[in-house]
Amino acid sequence: MSIAILLAQIFCLLAALIHFGSIALVTLRGRAGRLDTANPHGQPPVSILRPVCGIEHAIDRTLGSGFGLDYPDYELIFCVASASDPAIPGIRRLMAANPAVPARLLIGDDRISINPKLNNLVKGWDAAKHEWIVMTDSNVLMPPDYIDRMLDRWDATTGLVCSPPLGSEPQGYGAEFECAYLNTYQARWQLAADALGQGFAQGKSMFLRRENLDRHGGIAALAADPAEDAAATKAIRANGQRVRLVRQPFAQPLGARALRAVWSRQLRWARLRRVTFPAFFCMEFLTGGLFPIAIATWLAFNDAIPGWIAPLLAVAWYGAEAFLAKNLDWHYSRRSPLAWVPRDLSLPVLWIAAVCGNGFEWRGNQMDVKKDSLLATEAD
Repeated sequence: MSIAILLAQIFCLLAALIHFGSIALVTLRGRAGRLDTANPHGQPPVSILRPVCGIEHAIDRTLGSGFGLDYPDYELIFCVASASDPAIPGIRRLMAANPAVPARLLIGDDRISINPKLNNLVKGWDAAKHEWIVMTDSNVLMPPDYIDRMLDRWDATTGLVCSPPLGSEPQGYGAEFECAYLNTYQARWQLAADALGQGFAQGKSMFLRRENLDRHGGIAALAADPAEDAAATKAIRANGQRVRLVRQPFAQPLGARALRAVWSRQLRWARLRRVTFPAFFCMEFLTGGLFPIAIATWLAFNDAIPGWIAPLLAVAWYGAEAFLAKNLDWHYSRRSPLAWVPRDLSLPVLWIAAVCGNGFEWRGNQMDVKKDSLLATEAD
């Protein structure tokens, strides 16, 4: 047996074990229910900061979900950078329709970083009344037990609790393709890392105590990296604390998505991961089913393994993703496998594109991950 064939066999075996093992781990983790039967923090008052920029799909429903939380004491602070933002009238309507929930709308842009969302959040952080703070993107659909589900993950070692985005309600193939990236790929790996004690933040929902950032200079500490979630992860770990993820991620209704917009977003995230967590980014090139299935096919053609193993691996590979989605009630449809396969084909292309460039666009801002500078300000 040649060394090449031996190495190929070892790679396929390891890839399959990691893939199926991560799916089993996340499925068990998601179905385990509550682990912390009594939260020592009770239900402390919470300030929820929601950065808003423009009209997004289902924005009335996502922003409105914050007024329906089953929680005794919380405030909503909507942060908008420009007084001409078209989302402002809708926010004011929601506030007027829900007078029982303390809510404020703050307008202004504090340029403390190259990150437009972080600049938008500064005023909310300064105005928040409570010690416990949640920063939640405007496109996150908050269930009634939203705060309790994050508090449930808090223990003596925790410095931050977050949730990866979970795509839901896709309309059309572009949104289905985004679900393929967000759910059984990205969310799965993040939840698996958390189950192994290596959780890291993602900025869709971040829940923390004010003091944990004040040790590093307050919210300005999140300007240390182009992405605020990467900076938050490093700050919390520097405290000797852990980042933990909610047991079940919160949904982001997608609606219709253009493939070009989906690719642009994935490229932005990949380039940010490249500069913030380079060691983990390097391993991304070999993730997905493309290389294991292709190598198993090559081994079969060379009579190194039985011919039936390669097609069986392909069916099992994506069947395991379907098992994960169905068991955790994540989005799944007949289109899903038709998006998972092109996603895996695109992963090496995405990795190469992330390595070969530094620039990306974020809400009208042209940014550069290496120069760490804002190249063009957001148009009013």
